[in-house]
Amino acid sequence: MSAEGVIFEVREFCLHDGPGIRTTVFFKGCPLRCAWCQNPEGLSFEPQLLVNAARCDRCGACLRACPSPDACTACGACVAVCPQGCRRVCGRRVTAEALAAELNAKTAFFQAYGGGITFSGGEPLAQPDFLVELAGRLRPVHLAVETSGYAAPDAYRRAVAEVDLVLQDLKHPDPGQHLRFTGAYPQPIFENLAWLKASGRPFIARIPLIPGVNDAPETLARFAELLRGPSGLMRVELLPYHLTAGAKYALVGKTYAPPFDERAPLAPDLSVFAARGLPCLVM
Repeated sequence: MSAEGVIFEVREFCLHDGPGIRTTVFFKGCPLRCAWCQNPEGLSFEPQLLVNAARCDRCGACLRACPSPDACTACGACVAVCPQGCRRVCGRRVTAEALAAELNAKTAFFQAYGGGITFSGGEPLAQPDFLVELAGRLRPVHLAVETSGYAAPDAYRRAVAEVDLVLQDLKHPDPGQHLRFTGAYPQPIFENLAWLKASGRPFIARIPLIPGVNDAPETLARFAELLRGPSGLMRVELLPYHLTAGAKYALVGKTYAPPFDERAPLAPDLSVFAARGLPCLVM
């Protein structure tokens, strides 16, 4: 029987998730709670109802259609009757076999334009059996996985073995600060990163630059120390924080209140990477 997973989007024509023009599959569910997360709809491992309250005219059609008003099951009954179109179910359960059939229909396009498929999230390694089977059904397309690295060693290594490129996110080099801003200690990430470096497999290190959190020169230097040494590292990518990060929180019934000054200027010191022979780009 094919492994089942939960995804919340298949986005086409992506240009920043690996080489060429790509399709990115967003896996639903993440074990981290990064204070700057731009995809709050990807945190839960279950399909969920998203509501744009600003468009709602309080007509009551959703309440009349709901079969379980005391506990939403994301059944979608209210979506079908909403005259304003302000509701949608985010997330769908799908087997690796069925999703691979959808994606394999695009193989000729990927081969013509040098692109491929990237697994992102959420955290794709939180659904390792689904990810590994899906990847195995998609060859010979170029495959990449974007991951925080917060995964069991076996899950991490199985996934890496199935892809051509790893986009390895790094949040903070200090364990205490990592816990504060992501809700988890980084030891599993550091251990998986050490294995990835030793394996020689190609990877890009991605660091979200968050003002006042991890953008100081001494913090960037500690990132560089984590990455220096023999490995398949292609480059370091610094991803500056965007003020649109909190735009989708209201859809999941949450308030975005980051514990940092999101308007503080960013001026990363790239010399700390150059000094260690690490190519670095600000994206």
